[in-house]
This record gives sequence, C-alpha cells and structure tokens, in this order.
Amino acid sequence: MSSTAVFLPTRKGSERVINKNTRKFSNFEGGLLELKLRQLAELDVDEVILSTNDEESIKVAQMFELKIPNLRIVIRPDDLAASTTKLTDLIQYVPSLTECDNIIWTHVTSPMVSTEVYSESLNEFHKSLENGYDSLMSVSVFQNFLWKKEINDIVNRKGDLRWPRTQDLEKLYEVNSAIFITPREIYINQLDRVGKNPYLFEMDKLTSLDVDWEEDFKIAEAVYDRFK
Repeated sequence: MSSTAVFLPTRKGSERVINKNTRKFSNFEGGLLELKLRQLAELDVDEVILSTNDEESIKVAQMFELKIPNLRIVIRPDDLAASTTKLTDLIQYVPSLTECDNIIWTHVTSPMVSTEVYSESLNEFHKSLENGYDSLMSVSVFQNFLWKKEINDIVNRKGDLRWPRTQDLEKLYEVNSAIFITPREIYINQLDRVGKNPYLFEMDKLTSLDVDWEEDFKIAEAVYDRFK
C-alpha cells in the first residue's frame, strides 16, 4: 500500500480576508484552521503537515497534537510565505517535507470539504491511477455563457445557434483548489502539483465554496451553519 501525506499551508498576513485562517468561524474559536484540522483528524492518511509561519496557526494546531498523532507543524521560511511568493517555488518545496508516496494538497479556505469528501477523492485517485490518470484535481463544472469582450461574442458555444441552451454549451472546468492528490515523484520530476493527465474530481457548488474575499467568509459561514 502506498503512503499518503496531507499538505496544509497557512501563512500570516492575509490581505484580502484579515486573519482568515484563525478568526472565529461558526462555532470554531480557532476558525477555518480548527475546522479543517477536525476534518482531517478522521482521514486515513500517514501524515498531516501544517506548513506555516503564522504564530496563531501554530497555537491552534498545537491543540490537535493529541487528537492527530501524525500531525506535524513545520515552520515555513518567510520567503515561501509571502504574498509575493511564486506558487512554483512553494511546489518545489513541498516534497522536501515528506517521504510519503502521495501528497494531498488542500486549504483551510475550503470549509465544506468534509472528511467524507477527502476519503472519496482519495479512493477516486487510486482508481484513476489504474485507468491511466496520474493525479487528481478537484474542479467545479462551468456551463454558462462566457463572453469575451474583444470579440463581442460567446466563446464556449459549440454550434452556430446564437443563444443555445446552457446545457448545450461547451462544458468547462474551474480549478477550485480544494484538493490536489499527486504522487511525490511528480513534484520532484515535473516540478508540479498535478501531473500531465489529471483525473477531474467534480464538486458541486456548495462543496467547492472557497474563501478568498471577505464576503466569501460570510457566505461560507452562513452555508456551513445551514448545511453542516
């Protein structure tokens, strides 16, 4: 059986949503990070790695060291935790944190991704490897009118009809950044967190909610309180 690690990054100095990782969210005093650690605590993996330079994140995570025996808190270098940090540099850093065969990269900003969703995605990942895929990436289906100003027209029309039914438009996929599951060797050999042929793990609108702006935080909190 292959081994699996979870990579969970947080950093201090969030600009769009102040203290978004650890400010109170719903009934969680430790915020989105506390919720995510509770979700990951029940997941059958070999390691859960919190990569952070945020003192408040460390305090929240330390409360879970008994509940999650395989939790590792790794202090991330500040040059890899700045708003100017290139994602490619962080990707190259990740495989140095674990020797596990596979890495689940996820974020606290996906509060509706539950333990069950992670388990399902991990099962789908292993099945997809048997079918020629090399990694898994969570996506949200986009099938609506997409307009490009430069040509003053719809860009995802499949036929000649001016206004087709939405279900007849080209189906596109938004990378929602909730889950990436990728063999460690791809990180090392391809310098990427997804392979050349990823399996697209589709999520519904509720599950794929992402906290990127202040209004997202409020919406996600209301949705979580309603559907938890």
